[in-house]
Amino acid sequence: MQTVLGIDPGSLVTGYALVRQSGSQLECRHSGRLALGSGDLTARLTRLFRELDRLLEAHAPGCVAVESAFHARGARSALVLGHARGVVLLAAGLRGVPVAEYAPREVKMAVVGRGGATKEQVQFMVRRLLPLARAPRADEADAMALALCHLHRARLRLPPRAPRKPAQLAALWRAKAARR
Repeated sequence: MQTVLGIDPGSLVTGYALVRQSGSQLECRHSGRLALGSGDLTARLTRLFRELDRLLEAHAPGCVAVESAFHARGARSALVLGHARGVVLLAAGLRGVPVAEYAPREVKMAVVGRGGATKEQVQFMVRRLLPLARAPRADEADAMALALCHLHRARLRLPPRAPRKPAQLAALWRAKAARR
Protein backbone atom coordinates (compact mmCIF):
# COMPACT_ATOMS: atom_id res chain seq x y z
CA MET A 1 0.00 0.00 0.00
CA GLN A 2 1.31 3.44 -0.93
CA THR A 3 -0.05 6.84 0.08
CA VAL A 4 0.85 10.05 -1.77
CA LEU A 5 -0.07 13.62 -0.89
CA GLY A 6 -0.49 15.60 -4.11
CA ILE A 7 -0.20 19.35 -3.68
CA ASP A 8 -1.11 22.01 -6.23
CA PRO A 9 0.54 25.07 -4.68
CA GLY A 10 -0.89 28.54 -4.96
CA SER A 11 -0.54 31.76 -3.03
CA LEU A 12 -4.31 32.27 -2.71
CA VAL A 13 -5.60 28.70 -2.90
CA THR A 14 -3.64 25.47 -2.58
CA GLY A 15 -5.25 22.18 -3.57
CA TYR A 16 -4.31 18.95 -1.85
CA ALA A 17 -5.27 15.28 -2.15
CA LEU A 18 -4.22 12.19 -0.24
CA VAL A 19 -4.41 9.26 -2.66
CA ARG A 20 -3.84 5.67 -1.60
CA GLN A 21 -3.06 2.69 -3.81
CA SER A 22 -3.55 -0.82 -2.52
CA GLY A 23 -2.84 -3.37 -5.22
CA SER A 24 -4.71 -2.11 -8.26
CA GLN A 25 -7.24 -0.17 -6.17
CA LEU A 26 -6.98 3.61 -6.04
CA GLU A 27 -8.86 5.82 -3.64
CA CYS A 28 -8.81 9.43 -2.59
CA ARG A 29 -8.70 9.34 1.21
CA HIS A 30 -8.86 13.07 1.79
CA SER A 31 -8.80 16.19 -0.36
CA GLY A 32 -9.58 19.85 -0.22
CA ARG A 33 -8.47 23.39 -0.78
CA LEU A 34 -6.56 25.66 1.54
CA ALA A 35 -8.01 29.14 1.03
CA LEU A 36 -5.20 31.41 2.17
CA GLY A 37 -7.00 34.73 1.88
CA SER A 38 -5.87 37.79 -0.01
CA GLY A 39 -3.92 39.69 2.64
CA ASP A 40 -0.22 40.00 3.30
CA LEU A 41 1.91 37.40 1.46
CA THR A 42 3.92 36.57 4.58
CA ALA A 43 0.71 35.78 6.49
CA ARG A 44 -0.61 33.63 3.62
CA LEU A 45 2.64 31.66 3.35
CA THR A 46 2.73 31.16 7.12
CA ARG A 47 -0.85 29.84 7.04
CA LEU A 48 0.06 27.56 4.12
CA PHE A 49 3.00 26.14 6.07
CA ARG A 50 0.92 25.50 9.19
CA GLU A 51 -1.89 23.82 7.26
CA LEU A 52 0.50 21.62 5.28
CA ASP A 53 2.35 20.68 8.46
CA ARG A 54 -0.96 19.61 10.03
CA LEU A 55 -1.82 17.52 6.95
CA LEU A 56 1.59 15.85 6.94
CA GLU A 57 1.38 15.09 10.65
CA ALA A 58 -2.20 13.79 10.53
CA HIS A 59 -1.85 11.59 7.43
CA ALA A 60 1.87 10.67 7.31
CA PRO A 61 2.06 10.16 3.53
CA GLY A 62 4.92 8.18 2.04
CA CYS A 63 5.61 10.93 -0.49
CA VAL A 64 4.57 14.41 -1.54
CA ALA A 65 4.03 15.04 -5.27
CA VAL A 66 4.24 18.63 -6.52
CA GLU A 67 4.63 20.37 -9.87
CA SER A 68 8.21 21.06 -10.86
CA ALA A 69 7.37 23.95 -13.12
CA PHE A 70 4.48 26.28 -13.59
CA HIS A 71 3.36 28.94 -15.98
CA ALA A 72 2.41 32.34 -14.71
CA ARG A 73 1.09 35.42 -16.41
CA GLY A 74 4.01 37.57 -15.33
CA ALA A 75 7.23 37.68 -13.40
CA ARG A 76 5.51 38.75 -10.17
CA SER A 77 3.02 35.87 -10.39
CA ALA A 78 5.82 33.39 -11.05
CA LEU A 79 7.77 34.69 -8.07
CA VAL A 80 4.78 34.46 -5.72
CA LEU A 81 3.98 30.93 -6.92
CA GLY A 82 7.62 30.03 -6.37
CA HIS A 83 7.30 31.17 -2.77
CA ALA A 84 4.26 28.91 -2.24
CA ARG A 85 6.07 26.00 -3.85
CA GLY A 86 9.05 26.62 -1.58
CA VAL A 87 6.77 26.42 1.47
CA VAL A 88 5.53 23.02 0.25
CA LEU A 89 9.11 21.76 -0.12
CA LEU A 90 10.05 23.10 3.31
CA ALA A 91 7.04 21.56 5.08
CA ALA A 92 7.74 18.14 3.54
CA GLY A 93 11.47 18.41 4.18
CA LEU A 94 11.01 19.27 7.86
CA ARG A 95 8.76 16.22 8.27
CA GLY A 96 11.24 14.00 6.41
CA VAL A 97 8.75 13.18 3.66
CA PRO A 98 10.34 12.67 0.22
CA VAL A 99 9.19 15.01 -2.54
CA ALA A 100 8.65 14.01 -6.18
CA GLU A 101 8.40 16.78 -8.76
CA TYR A 102 6.55 16.45 -12.07
CA ALA A 103 6.12 18.80 -15.01
CA PRO A 104 2.51 19.78 -15.78
CA ARG A 105 2.62 18.06 -19.20
CA GLU A 106 3.88 14.84 -17.61
CA VAL A 107 1.03 14.88 -15.08
CA LYS A 108 -1.57 15.42 -17.80
CA MET A 109 0.01 12.67 -19.92
CA ALA A 110 -0.13 10.19 -17.02
CA VAL A 111 -3.76 10.96 -16.15
CA VAL A 112 -5.41 11.91 -19.44
CA GLY A 113 -3.01 10.53 -22.04
CA ARG A 114 -2.39 13.97 -23.58
CA GLY A 115 0.16 16.49 -22.35
CA GLY A 116 -1.98 19.36 -23.57
CA ALA A 117 -5.17 18.25 -21.80
CA THR A 118 -7.56 20.88 -20.47
CA LYS A 119 -8.45 21.32 -16.79
CA GLU A 120 -11.90 19.89 -17.53
CA GLN A 121 -10.35 16.75 -19.06
CA VAL A 122 -8.13 16.32 -15.98
CA GLN A 123 -11.17 16.73 -13.70
CA PHE A 124 -13.12 14.16 -15.73
CA MET A 125 -10.34 11.55 -15.69
CA VAL A 126 -9.53 12.04 -12.01
CA ARG A 127 -13.21 11.45 -11.21
CA ARG A 128 -13.12 8.21 -13.22
CA LEU A 129 -9.79 6.92 -11.89
CA LEU A 130 -10.65 7.64 -8.25
CA PRO A 131 -14.32 6.73 -8.24
CA LEU A 132 -15.65 10.05 -6.97
CA ALA A 133 -19.29 11.02 -6.55
CA ARG A 134 -18.64 14.50 -7.97
CA ALA A 135 -16.04 16.17 -10.13
CA PRO A 136 -13.46 17.83 -7.90
CA ARG A 137 -12.68 21.54 -8.16
CA ALA A 138 -9.72 22.39 -10.38
CA ASP A 139 -7.21 22.83 -7.53
CA GLU A 140 -8.20 19.52 -5.95
CA ALA A 141 -8.21 17.74 -9.31
CA ASP A 142 -4.69 18.98 -10.06
CA ALA A 143 -3.50 17.71 -6.66
CA MET A 144 -5.17 14.34 -7.30
CA ALA A 145 -3.58 14.19 -10.75
CA LEU A 146 -0.13 14.83 -9.24
CA ALA A 147 -0.60 11.96 -6.78
CA LEU A 148 -1.87 9.68 -9.56
CA CYS A 149 1.10 10.58 -11.75
CA HIS A 150 3.48 9.59 -8.96
CA LEU A 151 1.68 6.30 -8.34
CA HIS A 152 1.67 5.58 -12.08
CA ARG A 153 5.45 6.12 -12.30
CA ALA A 154 5.98 3.99 -9.16
CA ARG A 155 3.92 1.17 -10.70
CA LEU A 156 6.12 1.31 -13.78
CA ARG A 157 9.15 1.49 -11.48
CA LEU A 158 10.27 4.76 -13.01
CA PRO A 159 12.05 7.21 -10.74
CA PRO A 160 10.68 10.75 -10.50
CA ARG A 161 12.46 12.95 -12.98
CA ALA A 162 14.87 15.41 -11.50
CA PRO A 163 14.47 18.92 -12.84
CA ARG A 164 17.05 19.63 -15.50
CA LYS A 165 19.36 22.59 -15.28
CA PRO A 166 19.87 24.84 -18.32
CA ALA A 167 23.43 23.52 -18.77
CA GLN A 168 22.10 19.94 -18.85
CA LEU A 169 19.51 20.88 -21.45
CA ALA A 170 22.17 22.56 -23.60
CA ALA A 171 24.38 19.45 -23.40
CA LEU A 172 21.46 17.22 -24.40
CA TRP A 173 20.67 19.51 -27.33
CA ARG A 174 24.31 19.47 -28.52
CA ALA A 175 24.46 15.67 -28.24
CA LYS A 176 21.25 15.31 -30.25
CA ALA A 177 22.53 17.71 -32.92
CA ALA A 178 25.84 15.79 -33.16
CA ARG A 179 23.97 12.53 -33.89
CA ARG A 180 22.27 14.06 -36.93
